[in-house]
Amino acid sequence: MFKKLLKVIVIIFAIIGFGLVGVYFAVRFGLTNTSGVIDQQSDSFIKEGENSLNNDDVEEYIEPQFKTWNSTYEWEIIRSALLKDVDVIYRASNDSGVSSRIIVSQLVVEQLRLFFSERQAFKKWFEPLKILGSQTQFSWGVMGMKEETAILVEQHLKDKNSEFYLGESYENILDFKTEDVKKERFARMTDQDDHYFSYLYAGLFIKQIISQWEKAGYDISNSPEIISTIYNLGFSRSIPKSDPKSGGAQIDIDGINYSFGSLGGEFYYSAEMVSEFGR
Repeated sequence: MFKKLLKVIVIIFAIIGFGLVGVYFAVRFGLTNTSGVIDQQSDSFIKEGENSLNNDDVEEYIEPQFKTWNSTYEWEIIRSALLKDVDVIYRASNDSGVSSRIIVSQLVVEQLRLFFSERQAFKKWFEPLKILGSQTQFSWGVMGMKEETAILVEQHLKDKNSEFYLGESYENILDFKTEDVKKERFARMTDQDDHYFSYLYAGLFIKQIISQWEKAGYDISNSPEIISTIYNLGFSRSIPKSDPKSGGAQIDIDGINYSFGSLGGEFYYSAEMVSEFGR
């Protein structure tokens, strides 16, 4: 009886092992690759930039000898894509009450991180199998905002007791039009044809943390590197203090290491796109 049971167990494990090996080779040779909404949103944005680079009115890109973030081909693609979204970024800037350049600073870093991190490799090999977690753990939209962060942005708008509360004039800015809030929120944040809500949620997040620090007696409205750091780390890591430091996720761009916060600050203070998004 014991031998039979042992034999059954061995057979079960053999079947499991065979299945895992099969899955490995399926992933290895791209048989399970799927294009999720994150890929589609980012690919759509980047494709617009790549198409613009092929136009005659865009200067031919010349590979520099020494690369910084704004001397890469990837930056040229992002810049070209941004030019197509100028109007909608200004609309979100006006509605949120946050500088367009501050909003764009987060977008630039988020898109550069997508280009130069291993996130694309992660999605290609592991996401189709859902090995490392559910889709809700991933970021939505071109601004890379997580669902839980978007929900907090919405809640802070209504909660008069929240340190992030912006006042009555902002309470209804994100009101939903349907009963299926989750579905509508997802549609807002992942719309490939209109990035307005991605920019608006980001602007409101930034407005809320600036307001939080202001109420505590600290002004970070002119500290883009601190704003970018908190944007990357989230509400729970926004702790007002007199000596904040920039930081956040580390991003390696052709051998040069940046933090999310420092790169956001570098874009903000750079001469890049100042005519489109002034300081």
